[in-house]
Amino acid sequence: MAFPEYPFYSWVVTVPLCTSDQRARLDKFYEGQAEVYDATRNGLLRGRETMLSLSAAHLRLLRQKHPKKRLVWVDIGGGTGYNIEAMDQYFPISSFDAVYLIDLCEPLLEVARKRFKKRGWTNVTVLCQDASEFHLPEWEGADPKGSVGFVTLSYSLSMIPSFYTLIDRIDYVLSPEDGLIGVVDFYTSGKQPSLHDKAIGGVSKECGWLSRWFWQIWFDFDHVSLSPHRRDYLEYKFGTVKSYNGRNRFVLPFIVRIPYYMWLGRSRSCDVSAFCHAFEVEGGNTVGNCSPSPRSLMAANPIKESEHIPSLEIGEPAIPLANETTESSTSRLDTVVNITPPLSSFHYQIKMPWRLPYYEHPVHKEFRTFMYSFTWEDPVEDMKYLKLSRDDSMLIITSAGDNALHYAINAKPKRIHCVDMNPCQGHLFELKLAALHSLNFDDFFAMFGSGRHPNFSSLLSSTISPYLSSSAYQFWRLNDDAFSSSFYRHGYSGIALRFARFLFRITGLTEDVERLCRAQSLQEQDKIWKEKIRPVLLNPVVVALLKNPIFCWNALGVPMNQRKMLLEDGSAYEFVRDTFDSITSTYSLKDGAYFYLLCLLGHYTRDSCPAYLTRAGFEALKANGCEAMDAFRLHTDSLVNVLHGLSPASLTRAVIMDHLDWFAPGSKEVEEEVRELHRALAPGGIVLWRSAGKKPWYREVFKRNGFTVTIISTRGSKAPIDRVNMYASFWRAIRM
Repeated sequence: MAFPEYPFYSWVVTVPLCTSDQRARLDKFYEGQAEVYDATRNGLLRGRETMLSLSAAHLRLLRQKHPKKRLVWVDIGGGTGYNIEAMDQYFPISSFDAVYLIDLCEPLLEVARKRFKKRGWTNVTVLCQDASEFHLPEWEGADPKGSVGFVTLSYSLSMIPSFYTLIDRIDYVLSPEDGLIGVVDFYTSGKQPSLHDKAIGGVSKECGWLSRWFWQIWFDFDHVSLSPHRRDYLEYKFGTVKSYNGRNRFVLPFIVRIPYYMWLGRSRSCDVSAFCHAFEVEGGNTVGNCSPSPRSLMAANPIKESEHIPSLEIGEPAIPLANETTESSTSRLDTVVNITPPLSSFHYQIKMPWRLPYYEHPVHKEFRTFMYSFTWEDPVEDMKYLKLSRDDSMLIITSAGDNALHYAINAKPKRIHCVDMNPCQGHLFELKLAALHSLNFDDFFAMFGSGRHPNFSSLLSSTISPYLSSSAYQFWRLNDDAFSSSFYRHGYSGIALRFARFLFRITGLTEDVERLCRAQSLQEQDKIWKEKIRPVLLNPVVVALLKNPIFCWNALGVPMNQRKMLLEDGSAYEFVRDTFDSITSTYSLKDGAYFYLLCLLGHYTRDSCPAYLTRAGFEALKANGCEAMDAFRLHTDSLVNVLHGLSPASLTRAVIMDHLDWFAPGSKEVEEEVRELHRALAPGGIVLWRSAGKKPWYREVFKRNGFTVTIISTRGSKAPIDRVNMYASFWRAIRM
């Protein structure tokens, strides 16, 4: 069906024989259970309220550009009107100019009519129609193209036989500027994810072979089709805004798991040029894809091929012609792709100016979650040597994003490229940026200061979600319990914090730890440390665990090469002693040495926390429409690949933390990375790093690649190099 060729208003709505049969079947099936339908489906039809809450959050932002434009909602297959009534708590029904419920089952629609009459809604109309041929009364004598602002399908797409026709019809009537479509339904997937799945953030979409076939056969008995075609065509026809793949454990938890998904989309003809600035870097190069021609993107982008939007494999023809050859299919597909390029989900976000597109790589599957829930390096010490200004462009390791936010608060550089190969670190930093944009200070501090928020799951969908990429949203939906207790005891770094908590509990030190964190003077703090806590932490058993390579990596994030560097300069006992002894006599945990306060308590306090968690820092980031945060660009890639994509001399500062400690001596990767740093940095550009070794081998690599290298400080037994003091040395290299 090709809408543009046949004027919509000239169609005559008829009910074909197959529709009559379907209507009779539905009426007979639901006649005796219509009144109890909602009560018996709550556990089975998961995600309906979340989809509505998610939709409402995005609708509010979309409506900001066209506040006076008429807003029409069509709920297709809405049955009893449950969705419309539920939506009222997220987006008032009175805010819609018109709401239409379309369904073919009269017994269910009778329940809806009673429901709406009871609520007194005069802008809601119930229509008994075939969904694939739905026709609104207001369309009489007019072309309805682009006249609908919101469409929902809640567990109905899988029940509609003519789904190609329906989806084409929705595409025609949905507003290209600010239209939104929301879907929640059961599904099964193909055997392997396509490149398109990876482009739109199809995390956890794959189903096992038993689930893939069992649920298709099981639901087929009730004329519900779970074949992948419906969802594939939906995601082909519209640009993905949000995608979530879950498992319903309604029956026999952990054994029977029905795959279901929530999905939001926009018209592919919507203007994505407004979001292209997020993919631009200094010097005119482009990271990511915003050109209307996929082939020109392939030719123009300087970064590796795996980062580009796939062209032919993404947009397969929805309904191939019966006698079409492979050659003609490819030719036809070229035309389709060039008219409506199937860009990644990153391009269709409503408000998400930071995260750059990335596509699932085998290495990403090695990261089940974030490694660092907080950043170990001391940004106050960094600022002394970076001499940052508004004219600077930085490249840093993302980590948890704490230091990046510190730089933005105190210097507001024009660009901060945050790089991390672990996509979950990007998800974490995205969440912080999105929460900064959308929450008040108390909610924000509850999440990242106190480390817990009782309503995080609700806030995620109803408030934070429009500022998150689809991939980040899915990650936090799957991990929405992270803020139910202490957030900082999650992730790999949380293992160490949980171990410390367990150790203090079994040794009876919990109260002493709390006294240490409340100490009013350095003398009191040092005394508690030396008399109570130090003997336990420097116990031979604890020291042996701390130097264990498995514990070092999984709990402390210390890889083998860095561990080797650490032990070359002394024993594990000396490392622990030199790290902590000078901290307690120099910095107050209660009034600013927040790194160890967090480790000991599992949360920050209002008086001891990173700059972004202070009210002044929060307000600085929110000022002028969050202007300071416009500087961020989040890359999910290796440092060297990102540097390849940057123009020569486009950077002025780089903070690479302890990143190079991870490589073995003589590594070719380090040589290449330092060369790329030299190319991307302007003359006089500064690189800062810290090392577990007092004389890291790679300092010579910087020297022979055009840098002057100086040591800023070396850790001793008495003087800490900063408020963390975890590293043996602190270095600066200046590009000649």
